[in-house]
Amino acid sequence: MPYSKTVYLPVTPDQAFDLVTQPERLRRWMTISARVDLRAGGDYRWTVVPGAYAGGTVTELEPGRRVAFGWGWEGSEEVSPGSSEVTITLEPTDGGTNVTLVHAGLSPEEEAGHAEGWNHYLDRLVALVETGDAGLDAWGMPGDFDQVKSADASWAVLSRVLTAVGPEALGLATPCEDFDVAALTNHLRGSITGIGTALGVALPEDDAAAPTELRIAAVAEPTLEAFARHGLEGELDMGFAVLPAAFVANILNLELLVHAWDYATALGRKLDVSAEVSEYVLGLAKATISDQVRAGGSFADATIVEESAHALDRLVAFTGRVPVRG
Repeated sequence: MPYSKTVYLPVTPDQAFDLVTQPERLRRWMTISARVDLRAGGDYRWTVVPGAYAGGTVTELEPGRRVAFGWGWEGSEEVSPGSSEVTITLEPTDGGTNVTLVHAGLSPEEEAGHAEGWNHYLDRLVALVETGDAGLDAWGMPGDFDQVKSADASWAVLSRVLTAVGPEALGLATPCEDFDVAALTNHLRGSITGIGTALGVALPEDDAAAPTELRIAAVAEPTLEAFARHGLEGELDMGFAVLPAAFVANILNLELLVHAWDYATALGRKLDVSAEVSEYVLGLAKATISDQVRAGGSFADATIVEESAHALDRLVAFTGRVPVRG
């Protein structure tokens, strides 16, 4: 039998529809990244966990009522993109909306695994609506990171921080010398744009009036998708130099995770990130930031921190920052 589950959300059907179809909403409970061409016949691609990409084609669309799409995983022979069907139906009820998700076309073995995943994410959807924050999702985190997977994980951390950056925060000072939040955003967007351009991505023009999260997502998500397709082999022409793709991926990881800490520090927040992700990116930092790089002014000298400190503290200290205690 197909997997089927109904959850109640205390929101209108139109609001519920946005939660299950709009990339900036999907990132809050299910996806790390999401690209959606929301029309019948349009395709979509979701990064669900680092290194795992679901995709297919939208087959039915009734805004506020129903959406159906082919479902599968890039690189999977068992459940290839579009080989199964997900249907989400929205029904108004007293004070809210019943959201029913049906996943059909799976083998019994694949249905068991997908049921575990859908139960997890639908619970997060309910938590998001009821509390306003589903929390950082550590479910399905890979045990074997590479630079592409860790960049996905680092973007998940950064995008979560960026949701808290409103207009009132743009003038706040950051740990980056001479950068307030607005200038940091311009720097970060420019850095990611340079990497995306080297990967051959046609990135959108900047909308400086858009929320900070959307300004960065507009370049980060296409760049992450392009890196996943390109892989870590070969070289990339960055304009100022031709660099190994793996080295550029190191830089992307540092831009995403270290600047996530910069934003969180500017906002007076603790950055929510696992020790595993921080430790891996610290290793990338040590392979990337040489004495010559520091001498060029891109990074200050490493600051002193105890070896027993959290990996995130050791990472930001290695980049020349002073970890925030408390």
